[in-house]
Amino acid sequence: MITGLRGRDMITTQEWTTEELDTVLEVAKRLKMDRAMGVPHPVLRDKVLAMLFFFSSTRTRASFEAGMAQLGGHAQFIESKSTQIAHGDTAKEIGVILGRYNDGIAIRQVDWGSGNSYIRDVAEASRVPVLNMQCDRYHPFQALADLLTIVEKKGDPREVTLDVSYAYASSYQKPLSVPQSLILLATRFGMQVRLARPPEFALMPDVVESARANAESAGGSFEVTESFEDGIRDADVVYAKSWGAMLTTTDEGESASIGARYQDWIIDEDRMALAGPNAIYMHPLPADRNIEVTDAVIDGPQSVVYDQAENRLHVQKAVMALTM
Repeated sequence: MITGLRGRDMITTQEWTTEELDTVLEVAKRLKMDRAMGVPHPVLRDKVLAMLFFFSSTRTRASFEAGMAQLGGHAQFIESKSTQIAHGDTAKEIGVILGRYNDGIAIRQVDWGSGNSYIRDVAEASRVPVLNMQCDRYHPFQALADLLTIVEKKGDPREVTLDVSYAYASSYQKPLSVPQSLILLATRFGMQVRLARPPEFALMPDVVESARANAESAGGSFEVTESFEDGIRDADVVYAKSWGAMLTTTDEGESASIGARYQDWIIDEDRMALAGPNAIYMHPLPADRNIEVTDAVIDGPQSVVYDQAENRLHVQKAVMALTM
C-alpha cells in the first residue's frame, strides 16, 4: 500500500503508478465492506467537495454526493450554466477560489478538444486536489470501477481477455473517454485487451500507443480489430458501448450518419454466445436498450452492469479518502 497521496489530482490513471492504483482498489474494497457491514467511516468529516458540472449526470453526481456523505463530508453541486462560469469566470479563477473554499474540486467537462485542458488549467491554479469526473479524453473513475468489477468477477486480471468494443447508439455522439480510459487501465494490469471498432471510430492515436506500451510493460497484449465478432470471440469480458466518430468528423450530424451504417453492432444473445463460456457483459450506463444491447443481455445472467455501477461509489470514495 502506498501512503502519502494527500493532495494528488486524479485526471487520468496514467499519471498514477500501479502500486498507487492497487492502493485505491484495496481501500475501495475496505470501504465497500464497511458499507456492507454498516461500519461508519467518516474520514472526511467537515470537508467539502465542489462538484462542477458542464454536462448532465446521473450516476456520477449521485455517487459522488453519496460518497462524500458516507465519508462524513459534504458535496457542493455547481452547474456551469446557472453560475457566473457561464458569464466569464475563468479556469484559473475557479481553481483558485474553489480551492480556497473547498477541500477538493471535481469536474465533468466533456467538450471535445477543451474538456481535459480546462480541468488541467483548474488543477494548475488549485491548492486542493482536482478529480476528473469525465472529460473529452478520460473517465478515470469509470475505469477504476470497471477494473474493480473485473477483479471481483474474474480474479487475476492477467488471466482476463477483455473486449472493448464500439456499439451503435442513436441517442447522441458519446465521448471517447470511457473506452480510452478502459484500454489504458486494463493494459496497465496485464489483461489481454482487444479494441473492436469500425474504421471511422478510431480512438486517439496517443492513447492507443500508450495502451500498446502499457501492455508490453505489464506482460499483457493489446490488439485492434475492425470485426465486431472477432473482438467478442472467446472473451471473458464483453464491454460494448457507443462513442462518436470524433477523429473522423466533429460534426455530430455527420457522425450520427456514419454510425447508422453500423446498426448491426449490437450485443445480443447470439453475439454473447461467441464469448467465453463464463463471460460477463459490462456497460457504464445509460445504454440505448435494444440498440446498443438487447434487453435479454443487459437484464440477463451474464450482465454485471449494476455491480459495475455500484463500484463507482466505492472507488470514488477511496480516491477522495486518500487525496482529500
